[in-house]
Amino acid sequence: MNSSCCEHDCRAPDTDSGYRRILWVALGVNLTMFLVEIIASFVAGSVSLRADALDFLADALNYAIALAVIGLSLRWRAGAALVKGGIMDLFGLWVAGSIVNNAMLRAVPEAELIGAIGLLALAANVFVAALLYRYRANDSQVMSVWLCTRNDCIANIGVMLAGAGVWISGTPWPDIAVAAVVVYLGFSSAVRIARRAIVEIRDSHAFIGVPAE
Repeated sequence: MNSSCCEHDCRAPDTDSGYRRILWVALGVNLTMFLVEIIASFVAGSVSLRADALDFLADALNYAIALAVIGLSLRWRAGAALVKGGIMDLFGLWVAGSIVNNAMLRAVPEAELIGAIGLLALAANVFVAALLYRYRANDSQVMSVWLCTRNDCIANIGVMLAGAGVWISGTPWPDIAVAAVVVYLGFSSAVRIARRAIVEIRDSHAFIGVPAE
């Protein structure tokens, strides 16, 4: 092994206890909101609420992974970011299937419930985003946590607009359109996270004397 290893990546970065506590809070908030939204999505017949519920679940998994890799080397943290990018891709595919299904059924969801739950979800995500803001640019793993939370806030605003659109138009199309936007946000963020994680993995290999491919 190259003797320069310990000068670069042999020691795990210092664990930030404040960041760890924030991740535990975020994990609890996201699991709670997943349960609230998944139930509400079936009651309201809303694909945008269902998409947002699965987004909360994906984020809860992301926070759990982030907690698991705190204090590990950059290579491990970048690898975890790649896993989280894959989770986001799977989430996007699930929502895409739901969009097609709802478009075929054309059932009009309950606008008032969509708007109310969207407002509650926005409040929860703004709270988590405010806690995470100072850590957003540390590395790909931390960036992925921040991007998930930021996307959630945007999606929640979209869900509220979907409720208003359904109420005004009397059709399911605003609800379906918002779900499509959530899919786009998920895929685009997954690509951005994966690109940075791959660079970090290559850099970590270079540090220990293994040529990057």
